[in-house]
Amino acid sequence: SSGPRCPVCAEPWVSPRLLPCLHSLCAPCLRRLGPLGEAGRAASRSVLCPVCDAEVALPPGGVGQLTPDYLALSRGGGGAAAAAAAAVGCDLCTDGAAAGRCLTCGADLCLFCCQAHRRQKKTASHAVTELESTKDCSQAGKPLFCPSHPMEELKLFCEQCDQPVCRHCVVERHRKHRYDFTGNVIHRHGDALRELLKSTQQHMGTLEDVLSQIDDMGSAIRSRTEAVAAEICLFASGYVKAIEEHRDRLLKQLGDVKVQKENLLQLQKAQMQQLLLDMRTSVEFTEHLLTNGSDLEILITKGVVANRLAKLNGIAYNTHPSVDDGIQFSPQERAGQCCGYEVFGAILNKVVDPARCTLHGKDLYSARQNELTGFTLLCNDTMGERMQRGGEAVRVTITHKDKRDCAVKPTVCDNGDGTYHISYSPEEPGLYAVCVCVKGQDVQGSPFTVMVKSKLREHRGVFHCCTFCSSGGQKAARCACGGTMPGGYQGCGHGHKGHPGCPHWSCCGQVKESSECLGGPPSDTLQRSLLRTVAL
Repeated sequence: SSGPRCPVCAEPWVSPRLLPCLHSLCAPCLRRLGPLGEAGRAASRSVLCPVCDAEVALPPGGVGQLTPDYLALSRGGGGAAAAAAAAVGCDLCTDGAAAGRCLTCGADLCLFCCQAHRRQKKTASHAVTELESTKDCSQAGKPLFCPSHPMEELKLFCEQCDQPVCRHCVVERHRKHRYDFTGNVIHRHGDALRELLKSTQQHMGTLEDVLSQIDDMGSAIRSRTEAVAAEICLFASGYVKAIEEHRDRLLKQLGDVKVQKENLLQLQKAQMQQLLLDMRTSVEFTEHLLTNGSDLEILITKGVVANRLAKLNGIAYNTHPSVDDGIQFSPQERAGQCCGYEVFGAILNKVVDPARCTLHGKDLYSARQNELTGFTLLCNDTMGERMQRGGEAVRVTITHKDKRDCAVKPTVCDNGDGTYHISYSPEEPGLYAVCVCVKGQDVQGSPFTVMVKSKLREHRGVFHCCTFCSSGGQKAARCACGGTMPGGYQGCGHGHKGHPGCPHWSCCGQVKESSECLGGPPSDTLQRSLLRTVAL
C-alpha cells in the first residue's frame, strides 16, 4: 500500500487496518475477504493478503482488532495530497477547494468546513488532517484519539496489553495493568524496534548479496551451458565424422569380401565347367565308340579311353560351392578406434565348418565312474582357421552302448573365443557313444567311444616302507608284497627277501601311492593282520 488509497478498492481510506504482513487495507475490504477455512468462524480465521498473497491470521475479534494504520494517508506524500486538493473540492459546501480530510468519515473539507467540523458536537472527536503535509503534521505530534473513547487522546501505553490507551481505558478494561505515558516508554520500545530493524536490514543485505550471487551463478550457468554445448557439438561432429569414416571402411571391407567370394566362385565355376566339358567330350567319344566302333576298334582304343575316364573320375572336386553367403554384421563388436573415438560394429564373414572342428583333451576317450571329466571342442571355419567368437549351436549326446536308457547329461560351456568345454560325470561303467554336433552336423572325429572305468578301489592297508617299521616290530604283522624276515617275522623288512625295495601299500604291494588297490578279498587271518598293521 504505497498510495493514499486502498490497494483493493482504489478508494480513499476508510478505517485502514494493518495486516501482520504490514500491508494495509480499509476495513470494508478486509471484511469482504473470504476465510481460507471453516474452522476459524468461531475463533480466529485466516485470509490471503490481496497484495502479497501471504496467509495471515485475523485476531479472534475479527477485523476490528487489527492494528489501525494511522500513517496510511501520510504515505501518499505532500505532492500527491496537493494534487488531490487542487482537483477535489469541499464535500460539504462545494464552494472552496479541499484543504483537509476527515479520517473518520473520509470527507474532503475546505478550510472553513475543517474548523466547523472540529466545533460541531457530533464531529468534534473526528480526526481531521491537512492535505498539504500530512507527514509533517504526523511528526509534529498530531493527536490520535482512542477508538473506544473518541473524545480522549491516546497518551498512555499499557505494558501488559502492549498497546496505547487513554485515561479512561486504564480505569476500565486495563485496570490494574502496568502503564506509563507514551513519551516515557517510546525510547525503550523504539530502541527495541530499531534493534529488530537493524537485524532485518542485515538480513536484507545478506539476501541482496545472495540474490547477487544467484544472478552471477545464473550468468555463470548460462556461460558454462554455452561452453558445454559447444563441447557437445564438437564431440558429436567428431563422433559423426568417425562413424561415417568407420561406415565407409566397413563398406569397403564388405566390398572386398564380396569380390573375394565372387572370385572364388568364378574360379570354382571355371574349373567345374572345364571338368564337365572334358567329361562330356570323353563320354560322347566313349558312347560313339561303343555304339559305332567294331570290336577290333574298341579293343585298340579302349586303353586310351579307359585311362582318360579313370583320370577324369579320379579328379577330386567340391560337391558344394567353395564359399557361402555367411556375411554378418555385428553392431556390438568392438572395432578399435577411429579418429580418436572408440567405434563398434564389425563384418563377420567367417562361418563355422563342422567338418573342420576338432576335439581335444587327455580324457577324450576315457573316464572314471562318478568322476567329473571333460574335453574341448575347437571350432574352425571353412578355411580351417579358428573362429574367434562363440554362439554356435553345439549339441552333445553321451549314451551307454549296452544300456540305452542310461544317458549322461553333459554341460556345454561357451568360452566365447571359438572353444567349448564339455564336461560330464558318468554314473555307470562301460562303453559310451559320444556324438558332438555343430549346426546339426557331426564334427571331425564324431561319433567316438569312451571307456568309463569302475570307481577306483581304495587301499585298505598302509603305505609303508616295511611291516617291521609300520607295526613297531610286531612279528605277526604281514604285508601283501610277500616279503619275509628271519627270526619269526611274518612281514617284510628292509633288504630282506621279497621286499620291493621302495615304499609300497601293505594291502596289495602297489608301489605308487596314488593308485587303485589291486588286492583281492583277503583271508580272515590276513585281514586281521592288515587291520592290525593299519591300526598300529
